[in-house]
Amino acid sequence: MRFAEHWSFATVMATRDLAPTIREIVLKPDAPVGTWPPGSHINIAVLVDGRPQRRSYSLVPSMVEGTLRIAVRLADDSRGGSRAMWALQAGQRLEITNPTSLFEIDWSRNTYCLIAGGIGVTPMLGIAAALARKGLDPIVHYAVKSRADAALHEELADLLGDRLLLHAADVGKRLDLDATFRALPADAIAVVCGPLRMLDAARQAWRDAGRRPTDLCFETFGSSGRLPTSDFRVRIASTGNEIMVPRDRSMLDALNAAGYEVISDCQRGECGVCAVDVTTVEGEIDHRDVFFSAHEKQTSAKMCACVSRARGTVTVDTLYRPDQLPGAAA
Repeated sequence: MRFAEHWSFATVMATRDLAPTIREIVLKPDAPVGTWPPGSHINIAVLVDGRPQRRSYSLVPSMVEGTLRIAVRLADDSRGGSRAMWALQAGQRLEITNPTSLFEIDWSRNTYCLIAGGIGVTPMLGIAAALARKGLDPIVHYAVKSRADAALHEELADLLGDRLLLHAADVGKRLDLDATFRALPADAIAVVCGPLRMLDAARQAWRDAGRRPTDLCFETFGSSGRLPTSDFRVRIASTGNEIMVPRDRSMLDALNAAGYEVISDCQRGECGVCAVDVTTVEGEIDHRDVFFSAHEKQTSAKMCACVSRARGTVTVDTLYRPDQLPGAAA
């Protein structure tokens, strides 16, 4: 495992709406969690339709000492996690992990460009504040569908002033990644957090600008994809057994529940540990990871079971060969 998770309990202290579809939740851990790197996240155990699930949420700098602050978008295309989080009330108890960061940022540069798409703004406030404390002046590009969706805008504006650039699609202000990256100094670092389409576009624009891949740092959220989230079937190549993956469960969870024991690590589509071989596709795979290249996604020889989904039926080889396998639900 890349990260050693430590689970403990926390109490919901307060909730409030930051935007029509974004809710702030303040948690009080039972035990102090200490300091954590800017851009860190926590995993939270939630019940979705009576089944235990885990979801990851980036930490926003908290205004109250000893508390953890997150913001959750109520997703139309949710697998149920955001609905469960929005239902939380003050006083409820939750299990959470210790804060962990997946951003690998070189803090020694002079120029930083932060790019947030929608709820991807949550880790950017902490990263921007850390850079400001170092005496640096990061530029933050914040892309949203509408000005009303721009949660945390006021806090970012107070910190950054005119170095915060809001790109609201409803007033025709769209972010031009190609122009933005080409205008940066040669030693600049770009940090991106947003939906999969934004990350794919950012990676392509970064390559087109001739920049070093290691100077682009990013984080994604695995619920985003090209296709609507729906049920699909997974056929096991070695047995012919078929498993239904409901819209509110991941392929990884469904395979493990059926006894196929697919190993995993980040469960965010970033490390590739849970990748399984794909033998045939009857329909279409929706690759929601940032581990595989565009070419690898096009060939669809593998898929990350933790976040990627499909439309139709996909046949996979999990490499697991038990003598006797529990019956799988068709």
